[in-house]
Amino acid sequence: MSNTPLNHLQDFNITAFQNDLIGWFSREQRDLPWRKDKDAYKVWVSEIMLQQTRVDTVIPYFERFMEKFPTIDDLALADEESVLKAWEGLGYYSRVRNLHSAVKEVRELYGGMVPDSPAEISRLKGVGPYTAGAILSIAYSKAEPAVDGNVMRVLSRILSIWEDIAKPSVRKVFEEAVRALISHENPSHFNQALMELGALICTPTSPSCLLCPVREHCHAFEEGTTGELPVKTRKKSTRHVDLIAGVLKNDEGKILIHKRPQNGLLANLWEFPNVEKNTIISPRTTLKGYLSDEYKADTKIETGSFTSIDHVFSHLTWNIEVFAGTLQGDVEETDTVKLVTPDELTEYAFPVSHQKMWRAYQALQLEMPS
Repeated sequence: MSNTPLNHLQDFNITAFQNDLIGWFSREQRDLPWRKDKDAYKVWVSEIMLQQTRVDTVIPYFERFMEKFPTIDDLALADEESVLKAWEGLGYYSRVRNLHSAVKEVRELYGGMVPDSPAEISRLKGVGPYTAGAILSIAYSKAEPAVDGNVMRVLSRILSIWEDIAKPSVRKVFEEAVRALISHENPSHFNQALMELGALICTPTSPSCLLCPVREHCHAFEEGTTGELPVKTRKKSTRHVDLIAGVLKNDEGKILIHKRPQNGLLANLWEFPNVEKNTIISPRTTLKGYLSDEYKADTKIETGSFTSIDHVFSHLTWNIEVFAGTLQGDVEETDTVKLVTPDELTEYAFPVSHQKMWRAYQALQLEMPS
């Protein structure tokens, strides 16, 4: 083990490492839509989408998003509802709200051109050190570090860094390492190659060391410690919440939906009425009471739930028991409470869990005798 994080750089052949890494990436890089050119806006959108989301999931979203908002002006001038709808299903919605705010800043302050200086780009909302480094290096060929989980895993093994990557302060160690190693002739391919290596070869478990283009530079491979690196403390346990939800229609066939608060989890998305489960009162009675209190609505709730949905967040899990029902009488509509037709419902952005509810409800309607 190393006593200081970067002491292996003293005998490290940086030029050979750069050549082996970039040569491999030039030959083997995946054909991804955001790699077609070096447009800073496209790089920016792709990097925001790729945070905590798999590449295969992002590809169709990226293509649809670019078709709908091909330029910074298009996104900056769009209303939030259409932006959230285009993002629907990707999760972590604060990402797209921050992106939407930031492109407005770019349009107003920089004439629609993504700034190419570290100081200016880092001031944009939602643009942290990684995103700034990715845009600057990939789009503008600036020798700036772009350190994400993949990069920390790769370099912890190559340089035998035994710092805990779960600690935010340790990112600086890896940024220092990238600054020492990065190719100033081709920083774009260098940073992308590190990310690609972590995604395809130097994976969290069972890394494909025999296929690694920089194996001969790797201290963990030489020392047999790839299974122990990176050092990462476990996250705190997640909280579990049981919910009850209702898909409710009135006598005109319109469905009751409401908008979540502007702040907090899944902010500004639409959903079906729901409430935390009361373990003393029955779920159906709890839901009926909630609807009466919240919407002043008298409802008829079907006897049994028609589906149960589990949804996992990074810090929280939901189990949602879902009932169907009918509204007896009127519900007052507001900016955050709507009665919509099934066709109109598709225009609103819903969390994944509530999209699943709607699909299950539609399937239930098809099964019912006409």
